[in-house]
Amino acid sequence: MNHAARPTELPAPLLAARLLAATPWLLLAAGIALPFVAQALGQEFYIGVARRILIFALAATSLNLILGFGGMVSLGHAAFFGIGAYALGILMVEGVVNAWIAWPLAIGAAAAAALMIGAVSLRTRGVYFIMITLAFAQMVYYLAVGLRTYGGEDGLSLPAKSILPGLDLTDDTTFYFVVLGCFALTMLLLNRLTASRFGRALVGIRENEQRMEALGFATYQIRLIGFVIAGALAGLAGVLFANHNSFVSPTVLHWTQSATLVIMVLLGGIGYRYGGLLGAAALLLLEEVLSLYTEYWHLALGVILLVVVFAAPRGLAGLLNRRLR
Repeated sequence: MNHAARPTELPAPLLAARLLAATPWLLLAAGIALPFVAQALGQEFYIGVARRILIFALAATSLNLILGFGGMVSLGHAAFFGIGAYALGILMVEGVVNAWIAWPLAIGAAAAAALMIGAVSLRTRGVYFIMITLAFAQMVYYLAVGLRTYGGEDGLSLPAKSILPGLDLTDDTTFYFVVLGCFALTMLLLNRLTASRFGRALVGIRENEQRMEALGFATYQIRLIGFVIAGALAGLAGVLFANHNSFVSPTVLHWTQSATLVIMVLLGGIGYRYGGLLGAAALLLLEEVLSLYTEYWHLALGVILLVVVFAAPRGLAGLLNRRLR
């Protein structure tokens, strides 16, 4: 005997598709609710943890644009993150504290550096591209170490947080919402960008650059534009990080920081729009939890990461996507 499906029931593929479409809004709602829940439970510490995750998620997402969509494996992405942070710190020490002035200048400095580094690096391919981006990043790192006027290898302390008219960034919750807003707007921008003709061309170049050139696409210029956009977004993450810590040191420019961002992208899922967020959240939360139980948490973290990589070769976003579908 056949029973007609209830009108409210949806086929599993349609239900999964609607759930995927609603995921960004669910994440945004969770992000908005988090500080209020933390305050109600007396756990304001987690507001700072969530803010740090969002900042590194922004940096990892910017890397995912060129790594996941453009196929450019860069080991120097932390240079733009650090340039944004240092530019803001130097501007604040020199008396430029207004965010509407200092933040665009710091982001512009990161974008300009990405333009210069990309103009040279993108003329190479494969392992040569990896090594030249690494070399440029280390040059910037040693430049920061040599800035004796601004702390040198000891780092630079910010005199205060940036001043954003109408908002008190010294308040943890207010600054959290500023970071959340920056991340949400960045994801909206990247979603539009990757779905545009430019984004499809970038993916096409990743798959077959020679064919895209034969079709008339300016592949070098497209890759360079993508590289500069990623550098500017990493600079924005650096600006937020400098305000978060009220301190900047050369370690944010070191190649190991670039490697950390690559690990976040790999863990979250290369080429998935929310791979950077998932990877940053997973890695930083694991660090927080494991460091509570053992001083050898790096070893435990490495073992867990190996298990995740083998169990989910396409990252956490790929695993979730496959489960939902």
